[in-house]
Amino acid sequence: MRYQPLTVPDTGERYLAIHERGEELLLDPLLNKGTAFSREERTAFGLNGLLPDHVQSIEEQLLRVRSQLVLKIGDLGRNIYLNALMDRNETLFYRYVVENLAEAVPIIYTPTVAQACSHWSRIYRQARGLYITPRDRGRISRILRARSFGDDPVIVVTDNERILGIGDQGAGGMGIPIGKLALYTTAAGIHPSRTLPISLDVGTNNPELLADPLYLGYRERRLRGEAYDELIDEFVRAVMEVFPGGLLQWEDFANRTSFTNLERYRKVLPSFNDDIQGTAAMVVGGLIAATRHVGRELIDHRVVIAGAGSAGAGIHDQIVRAMVAEGMAYEEAHGHVYVLDSRGLLVRGRGGLTPIKERLAVDQGRIASWSVSGNPISLHDVVANVQPTVLIGVSGEGGLFEEDVVRTLGAHTERPIIMPLSNPTKYAEVTPANAIRWTEGRAVVATGSPFAPVDYEGQEHRIGQGNNVFIFPGMGLGILTARAREVTDGMFLAAAEALAEMVSPDQLKTGQIYPDIAEVREVSRQVAVAVAGQAILEGVGDAIDDVEAAIWGEMWKPDYLPYRPVGY
Repeated sequence: MRYQPLTVPDTGERYLAIHERGEELLLDPLLNKGTAFSREERTAFGLNGLLPDHVQSIEEQLLRVRSQLVLKIGDLGRNIYLNALMDRNETLFYRYVVENLAEAVPIIYTPTVAQACSHWSRIYRQARGLYITPRDRGRISRILRARSFGDDPVIVVTDNERILGIGDQGAGGMGIPIGKLALYTTAAGIHPSRTLPISLDVGTNNPELLADPLYLGYRERRLRGEAYDELIDEFVRAVMEVFPGGLLQWEDFANRTSFTNLERYRKVLPSFNDDIQGTAAMVVGGLIAATRHVGRELIDHRVVIAGAGSAGAGIHDQIVRAMVAEGMAYEEAHGHVYVLDSRGLLVRGRGGLTPIKERLAVDQGRIASWSVSGNPISLHDVVANVQPTVLIGVSGEGGLFEEDVVRTLGAHTERPIIMPLSNPTKYAEVTPANAIRWTEGRAVVATGSPFAPVDYEGQEHRIGQGNNVFIFPGMGLGILTARAREVTDGMFLAAAEALAEMVSPDQLKTGQIYPDIAEVREVSRQVAVAVAGQAILEGVGDAIDDVEAAIWGEMWKPDYLPYRPVGY
């Protein structure tokens, strides 16, 4: 270990005993303080002459960060700057983000991270995380040991095939694990040394990348079939060997692999898929909050979901589970949720359905009396016949919720809940302004990307951002604190309920069904408490005397501690 946290017995002063010296210390982003090294530390660690004379406080350093950030051109330029800061000084980076959550989170993650991924090879500056390719078969465990990480890490891994709404980005998908893990630290206080981003670079079928002379990834078409499965299996076994107490998050895998990997390994090691389970818990949390606002029970809702991929399937399943938890029979709850893909409504027996879509589909009997204009059944016809109270978009198709669909929804429901969640912003199924205008100001709207408040006839409607950051960091903190051996469906429902509790009455009055991003650390803490408690209740986590105190004690706060040389 590069450092050891110690406490002075007489005074209780905390400090770090450091092995590194001189330029080596300045190049270590986890330990580098830059101009904040004290004069005593500069002498003790051989830093005299390597830094300007003035010793700055972290507050002074933050002023410089802000002054430099405003000079950057566009959000992508700001993303590049902040990632470079993380590569130089992680404490300063996280201090800036924690103190500027509303401005910083959209820059370091959605929606700006989509641009960073699509330009990854062209803006690449410094290695972070691990890249594993088919060339590495037989030595993955050695690769995992190649870099120093803290005990029980959170690993976010992607094979880069379904990056946000922009598809196959090859090695550029690494921006997603890096961004996600930055949010684990920002929101839940998981120490940066315990975060490990991994790209399973199994090739790309993106012809633009393969033709780009600057592309840095594995220049082959995507690995498929048995060879792919064997690589995944070796990777999982290596994670279990090297990090037996770690947590694995699957991220941005395509439908063809996301469900298979989740189900194959979820009981083998603590793991979850944020696109399937995290998104679903976030949506259910928002629905529970919105239900309180509009004066309904969850089991009273009829839900239409546009999008049958990982997110759509996960949302369907979690809503059904939540309704069952409120006393509804499974088949009845399933009949309250209708899912569409790009070809229309999923109906059992419709040709070409995958096993997952067949499971999501409704019975033919439920649509026998419908008046429809054609086959397959369109979104407009589904809304007209189901008369849903909730319309959710995870289709990746911007503008899908057209005026006739929204007006039909509003004609049958006094307070419709509309959630166009696709990212980035241009893929939102409807803008909040249109959703509110087409329902005469009655809709409760939440989006995947941040949108400004909407003024309609003198009333301000605040738009809650349905961001997975309200779920996955707290999930990770709760799982690690309870040393959970499995990530259960009950733990995600507990997270959703905890999230709903964090929406204040004043926020609900304005139509906002998610907390402000600025509240994400407290949200994550409460989610972690709920998740750890549920893990213990279900017998998959270790008993803890005081869960709240244990969670609080695990949360790292980005500030400088005094350094002393080892053996001081």
